[in-house]
This record gives sequence, C-alpha cells and structure tokens, in this order.
Amino acid sequence: MGLLIFSINLTLDGCVDHREGIADDETHAFFTRLMDEVGAMLWGRLTYEMMESYWPAVARGDAEATPAMREWAIKLENKPKYVVSSTRKNFSWTNSHRIGGDLCTGVQNLKDETPAGVLVGSGKLAAELDRLDLIDEYKFLVHPRIAGHGPTLYRSGLPGTRRLELVSVKPLRCGAVAMHYRRARSPGDGRFA
Repeated sequence: MGLLIFSINLTLDGCVDHREGIADDETHAFFTRLMDEVGAMLWGRLTYEMMESYWPAVARGDAEATPAMREWAIKLENKPKYVVSSTRKNFSWTNSHRIGGDLCTGVQNLKDETPAGVLVGSGKLAAELDRLDLIDEYKFLVHPRIAGHGPTLYRSGLPGTRRLELVSVKPLRCGAVAMHYRRARSPGDGRFA
C-alpha cells in the first residue's frame, strides 16, 4: 500500500490561493521532484479543471513557460491523474481517471493499488481525506507572505488535532520553506494520533 501525501503551497497565514505563492524555477522544481517520487496525482474536480486549463498547453509548447515549468508540465502529462467528482464523468486530459462513489473506499483502493504513493494537491479534498484518516504525510511549501484573505487551509475544521512528526525542513532561495511531516502514531497501537 502506498502513502497518501498532501502537498500544497500556503502562506504564513494559511492562505492556499494558488496566486499567492512564489512561482519560480526553484518552486516548480520542488513540486516536480515530489511528483517524481509518487505513482499518481489526486485532485478534486475544481483543482483538476484549473490544472487542465493550463498545463497541457505548456506540455505541448503552446504556452510561454520557463524550462522548469515545461518539465513539470511534461511529467504531469504522463503521470496518472485521479479526480474525485460526483458530477463530471469524462476526462480527456491524458492519463486522467475518475474516482466516484464512496470517497473513503475509492481513495483507499487507489492507495492500495499505487505502492509508490499518491500526491493530493487540493485543499478542500485533503481536508475531507484527513477527516477520514487517509492522509499519511504532509509536504507543505510555506511562502514568506501574509495574504490576509482566504481560502485557508482546513477552513472547515477537523474533528480533532493532528499530531505530526517532523521529517525534514528545507529553506529555498526565494524564502519559502519546504516542510515535511508524517502523522504521529499512538504508542502501542500504531494508529494515527
């Protein structure tokens, strides 16, 4: 069984609006490395549609992009992409697949079938998956900005506090900090704390 890893850009005040992060070659390379380490991507429908509206054109060379952005786009084109949607049924972007029905069962099956792991990059979806105790690790890129607006991470709340164990911290030249955590296990029973 593979791990489910939640990764997202966020500001110091928890804003996850994609327009608030620093989008330079180093941050694109960071996310390209994360994608290289897993077997599949997982998004909610809205995030998928936002990604689908831009990245295939970059991969084809139809949109202006830096080499780091183009590398991300080409690798993303080939990576299996899974979308949680109760409304949209057809996905034309290369290697895209729908997860419908029961969310817990669908995502657990995806984890079971993807030993290299799954990277989830949708804030609202990740919050729901966290409520279902499905997220194993967190790889946040925290940007040196205070947005002063939302959307914010976990704005809909969680049933309880998540205890995490620090795996690594790496500062980037732009001032962003890559933070890697894993869910802490309760002593004795091995369950998430």
